[in-house]
Amino acid sequence: MIRRPLPLIALTLALSAASVAAGDLATSVARMAKIGSTTSPSFSPDGKWIAVLSNMSGSPQVWIVGSEGGWPRQVTALDDPVSAMSWSPAGDWLAVQVAPGGGLNEQVSVVRPDGTGLRRLTPGGADNNWLNVWSRDGRFLTVASNRRSADAMDDYLVDVSTGDSRLIARNSGIGRCSDISADGRFALINRLISRGNNDLYRVDLQSGEELLVTRHQPPASFAGRFGADANTIWLAGNDSRDLAALQRVRIQEGKAGRLETVVARAGAELESVEINDAGTRGALNWNVAGRSEMTMVDLTSGATSGATSGATSGATVATPRLPQELLGDLTFTRSGDRLAATLSGASAPSDVWIASTADLKFRRISLSPHAGVDLAALVRPELIEYAGHDGVRMSGWLYRPASGKMPYPTVFIYHGGPEGQSRPSFNSQVQALATAGIASFLPNVRGSSGFGKTFINLDNGPLRVNGVKDIKATADALTTQGIADPARLGIMGGSYGGYMVMAGVTEYPDLFRAGADLFGVVNFETFFAHSQPWMAAISTIEYGDPRTQKQMLHDLSPIHHLDRVKARMFVLHGANDTNVPVVEAEQVVNGLKARNVPVEYILFPDEGHGWRKTANRIRSAVEITRFFVDALSAGAASAGPKGSAP
Repeated sequence: MIRRPLPLIALTLALSAASVAAGDLATSVARMAKIGSTTSPSFSPDGKWIAVLSNMSGSPQVWIVGSEGGWPRQVTALDDPVSAMSWSPAGDWLAVQVAPGGGLNEQVSVVRPDGTGLRRLTPGGADNNWLNVWSRDGRFLTVASNRRSADAMDDYLVDVSTGDSRLIARNSGIGRCSDISADGRFALINRLISRGNNDLYRVDLQSGEELLVTRHQPPASFAGRFGADANTIWLAGNDSRDLAALQRVRIQEGKAGRLETVVARAGAELESVEINDAGTRGALNWNVAGRSEMTMVDLTSGATSGATSGATSGATVATPRLPQELLGDLTFTRSGDRLAATLSGASAPSDVWIASTADLKFRRISLSPHAGVDLAALVRPELIEYAGHDGVRMSGWLYRPASGKMPYPTVFIYHGGPEGQSRPSFNSQVQALATAGIASFLPNVRGSSGFGKTFINLDNGPLRVNGVKDIKATADALTTQGIADPARLGIMGGSYGGYMVMAGVTEYPDLFRAGADLFGVVNFETFFAHSQPWMAAISTIEYGDPRTQKQMLHDLSPIHHLDRVKARMFVLHGANDTNVPVVEAEQVVNGLKARNVPVEYILFPDEGHGWRKTANRIRSAVEITRFFVDALSAGAASAGPKGSAP
């Protein structure tokens, strides 16, 4: 599937409409944390079966279910989570990407559909390995790996029968193979130049000759796949435009033509497009102010099929009605007669749905368990628009508490990336706070995806100060409207969201009563020194170059301003996190303790960048909810939790 990257990390926990008194909290969350999630559909070649990733067993594993529905069968039962999976076009293997301890040193293996024959294809150890795509005949699998150089993700072609692999694309930074042509002659390599700017190359698998497909003026982002042949490439891209659209490149006489915009929508960004094996139809997934809309396009004539008309330029596109707010993981059967997708919403966990391409009416084939939980009782968000500190148009999602009156105690929850996006998704930590009488506001900071490339680049390097200033502008917007109680504000976030937490409590020490930093960046110097080298290499435009902008990065690092912190603090991190290494958390905890600022700390020994295991998600949700209930209660002191943990 052609998918523009949206690095978003979300907690997947829920709390029922039960009491959050201390005695009831752990029991309620433990029960509600069993709410399942089913994603990543992949059809068998004959379309009779579909493999999915589900966390029903306690961590994401591979399951198989009939494409007409039925009882699911578990394929893998590994100690470590499965983070990606794909069924071979030959039908004999499933490729799986496994994360040891939840870390980024992921390994790629194959396993038979009946669960036997598990065999690792990558060397193992500390190297990072990512599952890419199969060749159309299922003989070969493409894998990205940094085994050659720690600062580059190269692309390898692996012979599944022998395990032999050969380098097909030597990359600088991140490169990933997104497709192999139907004749097996060419690979399409997506090569990231910097975050927010990439290029596509057509690589001849025999000669190694590379052809640049996406010649452009930076910045621009592209994700692509071959059409009916290797001389037509379809893209989700934003060359010469702000919002991503369906674009096409034709190759003639070995030369790539200009980028053509084929289908665009006013006020909507193309998030992904999936193309059938024949290259004749495309399923387009549009991001419309955070919600999803889908269109089906006939790539041979420009004709479209669907239920209702949509606003477009370049073609008349029809839009089927989706049963949930968010759409992802689109994939066709090999014959192209059906389409599977992951659908979810604010009150609906992720499930896999299937539609006939004739009528595009989706039916659910998985039912993620939610025993004892009334999903209809969960709160749904409303979109709030407001002005940033300098007048830039901003927005975010407000979840009002299940009870109580305005102004509410409110937690501002910042997403990761910052190229992520807050959307009306199933977010159980938010639901937990809502049942406790606490509102949540999930802002889309400048730098978020989904709003065009101008907005996504508004925080690069020295412009990050504007994103930090928006922290106060965001809080002021909700307090001025009477939604949030200015005396009872909290802030939390993970990854880059953790950076915003620490920036908020240091730059505006009197604004927030409590802050929860989940695996956040706090010191750009140590981040660049200890993060994965390939991650550091692609982050110099987004954050700043440590070689030439050392002072700026120093000034933007909250670690140097811990003496300003007045809020109660809570830090959570995974010991195996190599994206944002645990040294970031240790600096915060040790620095606050040295200044006699009470701080709580949880280090998960078997997690990486976020929590994938149910037991850890339970503990995180229980403790975060307790923390904010205690800190934001009407009679709470202005700083310091009741106790601290080492």
